[in-house]
Amino acid sequence: MLYLKTLIIVVQLLSAFGVIGLVLLQHGKGADMGAAFGSGASGSLFGATGSANFLSRTTAVLAALFFATTLALTYLGAYHVKPSAGVLGAAATAPVAASPAAGSAPVAAAPASPASVPATGVPK
Repeated sequence: MLYLKTLIIVVQLLSAFGVIGLVLLQHGKGADMGAAFGSGASGSLFGATGSANFLSRTTAVLAALFFATTLALTYLGAYHVKPSAGVLGAAATAPVAASPAAGSAPVAAAPASPASVPATGVPK
């Protein structure tokens, strides 16, 4: 389980850094007017609007991956292993036997009160 959490954390960090980098690479809305008059963006690798579509789609995919890893880490962090119910359906609890320490006197058991002793003649 530890390896899975570590893998998800690494994927989350890489997607977070990817989103940060892609957001910083993208141009704002005001840059579209300059691109319309041929200021460098039209000669790019993806064309005049291809780079914006590619960057925005990649940012959306990385953001979705970031949210998915965040939800997975939340689920794994809240998951607690429950003890097995055993064959009979009740949780197995072993009685703890206290052994007296060496050199100490044995402790006398207190007499049971009549209310705590089950009645033997009462039918169930």
